[in-house]
Formats: sequence, C-alpha cells, structure tokens
Amino acid sequence: MRNLTAQRMVISLTALAAFLLASCTQLKQPQSAPFFAETSAPPKQELRWSNGKSPKSLDPAKAAYAPETDIARALYEGLTDLDPRTLEAVPASAERWEASEDNRTWKFFLREDAVWSNGKKVTAEDFVRSIKRLGEAGTATAHRELLLNIRGLNAQPKGTDPKPNLDSIAANTDTTPAKADASPTLTPTATPASPEQGVVAESATVLRIDLVHPDKDLPKLLAHPIFRPVFVTTDKDDPKAAPITNGPFKLTSFNAENVILDRSENYWARDSVKLERVSFVAAASPEKALEAYREGKLDAVTNAEFSPAALKLLEPFEDFRRTAHNALNIYEVNTTRTPFNDRRVREALSLAIEREKITEGELQGTTRPADGFLPAGTRSGQRLSSDVRRAQSLLDEAGHPEGIGFPVIQLVINRNDTQQRIAKAVAQMWKDNLSIDTNIMVRDPAEIEAARASGAFDLIRRGVVLPTADETVSMLSIFGSSVSVPGDSTVMPETVSPFRREDYDSGPSVSVDPAAPLAAEQALVLTEEEALYQLRSIPLYFPTSYSLVKPYVKGFDLNALDAPSLKSVEIDSTWRTR
Repeated sequence: MRNLTAQRMVISLTALAAFLLASCTQLKQPQSAPFFAETSAPPKQELRWSNGKSPKSLDPAKAAYAPETDIARALYEGLTDLDPRTLEAVPASAERWEASEDNRTWKFFLREDAVWSNGKKVTAEDFVRSIKRLGEAGTATAHRELLLNIRGLNAQPKGTDPKPNLDSIAANTDTTPAKADASPTLTPTATPASPEQGVVAESATVLRIDLVHPDKDLPKLLAHPIFRPVFVTTDKDDPKAAPITNGPFKLTSFNAENVILDRSENYWARDSVKLERVSFVAAASPEKALEAYREGKLDAVTNAEFSPAALKLLEPFEDFRRTAHNALNIYEVNTTRTPFNDRRVREALSLAIEREKITEGELQGTTRPADGFLPAGTRSGQRLSSDVRRAQSLLDEAGHPEGIGFPVIQLVINRNDTQQRIAKAVAQMWKDNLSIDTNIMVRDPAEIEAARASGAFDLIRRGVVLPTADETVSMLSIFGSSVSVPGDSTVMPETVSPFRREDYDSGPSVSVDPAAPLAAEQALVLTEEEALYQLRSIPLYFPTSYSLVKPYVKGFDLNALDAPSLKSVEIDSTWRTR
C-alpha cells in the first residue's frame, strides 16, 4: 500500500545529491538541463516502468493498490474505463450504457467484438460470475466497500465464512519469487444465479445492475480493477499456461524482478494500442528506482515515496510530476456528544483551522489543503477555507463566546510524529482563534479502533483512501453505508429522506435545530455537498503522489487515482533533447 504521508521510506539527501552531482553541468547551469535524466529515446515501443515492489498477486479481485492495480488494468478490461485526464467514464468492454430515471438500475451493452485472449467471446455472464465472486470472497476482496451499493452484495451472507478461500479460487495468481517466470492462472468457480443478486445477464451482451441507493457515477465505479472479469478455466486447461485475459496486453513472463506484458493480438482495439511491450520492473527501494531511471534503464517511476528533501531537489526538473492523490486525512467528529452535536460548533472548529499553514509547515509542502472531501473529479459548490471571524461568530451563536463553557476537546490521534505535529498545530489554532483547549491523546492502532467503536473521543484522526472517482461510493467509504436499526442488524436502508440544506439555514422557516443530534434520515451521506454541510468530519489535507516520466513517453497521464491508461501510451522514438 502506498504510504500517502511519505514517512515509512525516506530517500537520503546524500544519496540523491550524489545522483545530481554526477552531472556538474546540471548543477552549474540548470537551465540547460531541464530533465533529471537525459536519455535518448529507445527505438522500440517498450515501456519500462517501475511502480513499486514485485506484485503479490495478479488476481484483479485482490488489486488494492499499485503495482497490482496497474497490472490488472493492462491485463483485464472492465465494462468501462476512465479517461486518465478527466477521470470521466469511457466505453471499454461495454460500448454504451443507460440508467433508469432514479439512477438505481443500469444496463450495460457489451460490444460484439470483445473477446478473451483465447478468442472466446466476452459475455455478460462473465461479468455476473466475476462480480458475484467478489461478494462471496468477503474481506479477501480488495476494497470490499466498493460493493456495498450493489443489491445483493451489500451484506455478508449469513452462514458464510467472512474470509472465503479466494486463494483457492485463484490459487496460482499469487507470486512465487522462487519460481522464475511463473505463469499465474485464474480458476474461479462458476456460481449459480440468485434472484436476490443485483447483477443479472439479460442476454449474452446485456448486463443489468441494480443498486440500493441512486448513483449517477456507477460507470466510474465499474472502471476499478476489481470489477474486471476473470475467465473460468477447467481441469483440462494447462495450469502452467499464461492466464486468459481480455485486456490490451497479455502476460508473457512473471518473476520476482519483473512482469512482462505483450500487446494482445485478440484485443478488440488492438490497432489503437501503440506499445508492443510493457515491462513492470520491481524496485527494492526508491533509491534503486531513481538510480535506474537516471541510468536510462527505466522510462517511468511511480509509487515512490520521496522525502521532502528529495522532492525539493527534484522539483525543478520537467520530468518530475506531482499529483494530488484521491485520499484525505480527516478529524471525525463524535456527533453524539455535546456540544459537538451542534453543527455550528463543528463548522467553527473547521473554519478555525488554517490548513495552508499545516501543509506548508508541518507537512513541508508535500500535501494540499483539503477544502472539501473529494480531490478528484468535478468539484463545485461550497468549499472550506479558513475564516476565523466566522468561526468565532458561530461559536458565539452556539453559546460559547470566546470559548466560555466549552469543554476541553479530547482529540485521539495515532502514534505518528507527523500526526502529532499536525495535532499540536491544530490545537494551537483552536486556542488562538477560539480560546478552546485540546487534550491530544496519542494511541496505538488497536486503541484507536477501540475508542472509535466505543465513542470514547470528541474528535479522532482518520486517513481514508478513495479508490474510485464515484462520488456516492466515496461518500459511503468516508461516512459509512449503514444505519443502525434497533433490534436488528445493521442494514442498508432502501429509502432515505432527502438531505435539505435549508434545514440548517437561518430564518423563520428553520425546521431542524442545528444543536440537535443528526436525525436518522440524515445518517446517510451520498454527496460531497451533504458532507460539507453536515461536517460530521473535518477534512484537513489531501496527500500527493510523485512520479518521474521520460519526455519521450507520450500519453502517460497521471491523475488523482494514480491510474494511467496504457492504451494511449507510446514511445516517441524521434524525440531528442532540445
């Protein structure tokens, strides 16, 4: 998993300086050396890409983060894909789709020329079986939260193992470094149809998906690697053969050092794929990846955790890229406690935080201030920014002028130097701007989970990774997807009263007391606008990711999901240093 705060692995300043000192001309005349590594363009269409260590699995159901997600996107194709620049959904195995008026029922129409690498046709039943497989796999599935809005997959079936043997379903997909050039195969089992399932093949080329809650962004969600179909193999198939896939590339070689993919001959849009080969080169450390890149052995480096010192040295070079990551750090508010059940208090605490000072100070410019909950996709409407005067006015309205009578805030954070520095900075801002005191409670992970489960906190720090550009699912990931019903288990409600922003506005028509606890119908947050108004969590900052890409690599577009599409990448063999 990417460490979004870039703390676990640190590139030493000395090591990086040594790389830079290798070219005295660069240091003396930086304007004549715009790139960190000046390497001639290779003559063939091969991308050599370091995106982390060796992958643990080639099973798309287990693709949680890079390098697994990058490889899954190359080997397998879902119903949809994402435009790497806009993160809007684009056709893939499905050439078009349509939704019901309430955005709860979707139909995807598969293209007739979509086939597997063995020439067999890709069918709607392939997607039904593969998506049901995700639900049956329970917590063994990467990002199980992405399934929660699909009818029939929103709860673990009773009587089933919460951790079914996904490894036995795809036993040979895990890496075995000791076995060179292992060729993993996927062997999922077919599953019987169930009327309760919300994924149905209406015909060989029409797939219907029924949702619990409306979702206008479902095509964006289905672009995630876990929703890509896998082929059912039989006992007659060679277990040592390369897996049968339906993406633009097929597996050629797989060992501890690299994964080699070649362009698929049977891919429906083969003529538009320029790269003939992609070599995923495992890197033992960021230093090793950086050295290989500088020596011309790599064309791109992603998923590398650079230190702030290294980032400052890399910043001037044109082949260095910085991208806001689709994740955020928040302080979750315990809205069951007084006075934090008063929305005015929550907004006051949020507006009193000067996020720019935190990102430039404690985080040394390695993150971006969070003025909302979603760094990716379309961002509109109300945004959060520091407004001390407004914060003081809100606290006054809530009955605590200049902090009088306000309890000491119990802020729970994890045992991390960076988070402790951030917490101290925020506490000082609350003290200076609102005259409120804070008790910072540093806890181990298990203690944090126990505090969160028991409600023994006022505010608690959380880091959330949002693996999709789907707004609805992202909100469910942050704020939860269920409500508690007395005398019953936690369930996904079929209908939820619409959130009404005017309920909190001032004026004679106010119908909800801002000091009252959140009503049951407000328990579900499905849009960023709702999240910004309820402020059940206070966003702090968005982490950033970094990469190095040679100037002759065209179409390698980084984005908030760290999901470049290899379909549009090519090597410009005519490129020359200017």
